[in-house]
Amino acid sequence: MNPRRASGEKAAVVLRRLDSPSSIFNLRSSIARRLHIIPRMPSSAATSKSAASDSTTSNSRSAIVLTSGGIDSTTCMAFAKADGFARLYSLTFDYGQRHRQELHAAERVAFEFGAEHRVIAIDLRQFGGSALTSDMAVPKDRDESAMSKDVPITYVPARNTIFLSYSLAWAEVLGIGDAYIGVNAIDYSGYPDCRPEFISAFQTMANLATRTGVEGLSFRIHTPLIAMTKAEIIRRGSALNVDYSITHSCYDPTAEGLACGRCDSCLIRRKGFAEAGVADPTRYAEEDAA
Repeated sequence: MNPRRASGEKAAVVLRRLDSPSSIFNLRSSIARRLHIIPRMPSSAATSKSAASDSTTSNSRSAIVLTSGGIDSTTCMAFAKADGFARLYSLTFDYGQRHRQELHAAERVAFEFGAEHRVIAIDLRQFGGSALTSDMAVPKDRDESAMSKDVPITYVPARNTIFLSYSLAWAEVLGIGDAYIGVNAIDYSGYPDCRPEFISAFQTMANLATRTGVEGLSFRIHTPLIAMTKAEIIRRGSALNVDYSITHSCYDPTAEGLACGRCDSCLIRRKGFAEAGVADPTRYAEEDAA
């Protein structure tokens, strides 16, 4: 058997797309146990409890949000704000990705939320290994079973490990113990670094590997979207007044910046808006041509 195929199939066991509500509920329960998630309380009570638990440091009401400019990271920014983090730091990566329009979207999102925005330049094209950091073709027009069958060619090797490592370093400098990342284990594209096991392991490592960790300031990774469908994410974001017109999802946009409408990311986005009953503000290439 192809080792890559075998690895992809193994990674997709927990995260394979689910059709029935009971299966989604069971997966959510499993994820909650692995990440020690406490069910979200009504907003006023949650904010009060969160404020009390985060009063251990002078910068405790600040958080770093990994921001790509897409639906998930933008909704994560809204969650961080709703959770009572008054000062937000937005961290974006220019890693040689082909869909560079997301950098402009991330800048718009940071501005919208009043976050301090940093863009880190790292050249992952030095390694390649992904359709997003090489000249390999981006898959188009795939159905859900094809998307979840193997780890897709749009997976960027170790990307979330690299991104979280930078957020950890910045958090240690700022004296911040909280970071948000928009990983998702239900409506996802088969990426192994979106799994709850990965997040839990990285958080454990972070608290062993840093000075602030050993001195008592714990580093926590918030993954509020990990057990939500794309439709639920969009509905929740809309309730938090997220402007999705400033976001970008497409892996293979046109030279004019229009979404292709056919890559995995576009298809997941379109399905999410349709199921949420929310108008999709995205400009797609085929619609613009028509």
